[in-house]
Amino acid sequence: MINEQIRDKEVRVIGQDGEQLGIMSSKEALSLADEAGLDLVKIAPTAKPPVCRIVDYGKFRYEQARKEKEAKKKQHTVDIKEIRMSPNIDTNDLNTKISAARKFLAKGDRVKVTLRFRGREMAHMQNSKHILDDIAEALSDVATVDKAPKVEGRTMTMFLAEKK
Repeated sequence: MINEQIRDKEVRVIGQDGEQLGIMSSKEALSLADEAGLDLVKIAPTAKPPVCRIVDYGKFRYEQARKEKEAKKKQHTVDIKEIRMSPNIDTNDLNTKISAARKFLAKGDRVKVTLRFRGREMAHMQNSKHILDDIAEALSDVATVDKAPKVEGRTMTMFLAEKK
């Protein structure tokens, strides 16, 4: 809220240089802002009394947008990368999948390891759990098991997260 939009009886006013001007009526604060050729901007509406600042509103909005943009640059989103395989995977292929998972974990992503079962492989689901255990053991230096292996329909999945 700026200038005439501020309907509070009393507000705490901060000057253009950041100094406290004290608690006064919103009309007095607005006249002070007009004298300085600036705007009265409500910056803390929930405070008792609300805090207003005498500032150039265009410059204030620009600064806020810039701060938000900087904060957005610094944040990191964690993606989930998936590694799929079948239960009759060979050791060299398994090692390739493990190295790919290691790269994903190094980037800070979570890894979803999926074993897909087809046809007769469904009868031997429990015998294939050792593949996921081997992967967890091979990556134990860089990853922890986030969610233990779990069977869901025709797939067995496990989540790995980077060690902290």
